[in-house]
Amino acid sequence: MKRLEVLGLDDKKVQHVVVDLSLLLADLQVFYANLRGFHWDVKGHGFFVMHSKYEELYNDAAEKVDEVAERILQLGSNPESRFSAYLEVAEIKEAGVVSCSKEAVDLLLDYYKTLIARERRIIDLATEAHDDTTVSLMNDFLVQQEKTVWMLVAVSSQSCAE
Repeated sequence: MKRLEVLGLDDKKVQHVVVDLSLLLADLQVFYANLRGFHWDVKGHGFFVMHSKYEELYNDAAEKVDEVAERILQLGSNPESRFSAYLEVAEIKEAGVVSCSKEAVDLLLDYYKTLIARERRIIDLATEAHDDTTVSLMNDFLVQQEKTVWMLVAVSSQSCAE
């Protein structure tokens, strides 16, 4: 018996979910790499706080990468693992060297906007496919990300000259 049949999911509808989960995986991988760069390169005002925050965020992103890849596997597909392939499809692009905390925070807010929009689309697709597990996973992501956005907006008023 096929896995999706046991789960009570329609293969055709689930494939739409898998496509968007794969795009989310690509975005999360680039997001993770950018966060590592911010952690290493950002200097100046708020360094101690933001240095730790970037580490917290990239650790969280690494967990999300694994959760999304495992969900793709659970849905009967294979997640991409090549960074070159991620770069081809990711909406989030590689950041260069970013040493200004405000610039990094502004980029993070853009990244979260992208991730949140993708996750909401996945919720819609997963709801249509009766894939409650993926809906729950995306909702869990959104709870944490919306709080992070709230906090990042609070610090985004700092300038690079500070």
